[in-house]
Amino acid sequence: MQRSLKFVKHLPALGVECTVITVDPNKGAYPVLDHSLAAEIPPSVRVIRTDTSEPFGSYKKITGRQQIPYGGFANESKTSFQQRFFKFVRGNVFIPDPRRGWNRHVLRAVADLLAQGETFDAVLTSSPPHSTQLIGLALKKRYGLRWLADLRDPWTDIYYHKELNQTPPARWLDAYYERQVLEQADEILVTSPDTKRLFLGKSPRLTASKFHVLPNGYDESDFRIRSTPPTECLLITHTGTISETYHIELFLKACAECSQRHPDVPLRLRFVGKVSDGVRQQIEENNLGSQVEFISFVPHEESVRYLLRATVLLMAIPDVPNNFGILPGKVFEYLAANKPIICIGPVGSDADNLLEECGAGRALAYDAYSAMLEHLEGLIAQWRKNSNLDLPALNNTRYSRKALTQQLVQLMQTK
Repeated sequence: MQRSLKFVKHLPALGVECTVITVDPNKGAYPVLDHSLAAEIPPSVRVIRTDTSEPFGSYKKITGRQQIPYGGFANESKTSFQQRFFKFVRGNVFIPDPRRGWNRHVLRAVADLLAQGETFDAVLTSSPPHSTQLIGLALKKRYGLRWLADLRDPWTDIYYHKELNQTPPARWLDAYYERQVLEQADEILVTSPDTKRLFLGKSPRLTASKFHVLPNGYDESDFRIRSTPPTECLLITHTGTISETYHIELFLKACAECSQRHPDVPLRLRFVGKVSDGVRQQIEENNLGSQVEFISFVPHEESVRYLLRATVLLMAIPDVPNNFGILPGKVFEYLAANKPIICIGPVGSDADNLLEECGAGRALAYDAYSAMLEHLEGLIAQWRKNSNLDLPALNNTRYSRKALTQQLVQLMQTK
């Protein structure tokens, strides 16, 4: 959502007239909503909000849950029979995903625009949900429109795909859709080099020149406020969703040991966003309850403020297949905050390489307890000398949303 919104925000200033087709928020269902971001849509951008047809209303009624699942049921840690059943239905009935019911509403809206004599130089479809890419495929086949497919995550290689328990016919159909999109799109946009590698291996008809690594980024206007790290404690902040699959239990243990070794340095942790029950239990098991603050979902602007009020930022990569290509959008906002970054995840991954390139930190392997402890003690030693550990101002403008949108415009214009 951030990626598409920021493209739309900057495209008009770069000479591109935009029409956005999206879901009416009163008709769709989402785990969370941030209405404040609508203020970033330029007045010149036409936004068409459509109806949708999706199963999430029925899901909530049957399960009695107030919140719908995140992708891959990431916000549901229980493995009850009911959850396994819904995962099976998700994987075998709704292919490639339950959002596919929106597609016919979009295609009708586009047909209406074209019937009125409107013309378009390019179409950009962004996913997940990867069913959105089938819209681009249909528009390409029906109207011959130039089509850029923006795939922010892997498709059949996404980390939770095996948990969907697909039957062989369902797996075949899902892979067929993926291959059709990759072969028929004029350009493929991905967010990391490893994701490009995964997609490039899907068909012998694909060439590397068709793929473009256009990472996520940060919006410079979001970081005009001043950094104010606390002076009374060393505060480590994590923003976003985190669950047991991120394997931060040894990092939490290292935090607890450092607190015992260095009682003169108040070590605090702050989690802003969704924290699973399993991670909360790990925090309690390490007797860190009194040192941890939980903040529920907040609007994006407020999330940025929490970054700038931290001493150090914590990022974790889920311990899942193909995680070397996971490059979370928030890492670029972490970089823009100019704070030291502790990354728990695979060494040598795209995220690790990015942090090293920018001088913001390195990845620490999930089982590297000694390295975690050593790194934390180094930060504590620095904090004793100066509670402000902000990094020297680095030139990361190549990852600004405006610079990345300029690259997108060039791809739109390429024939």
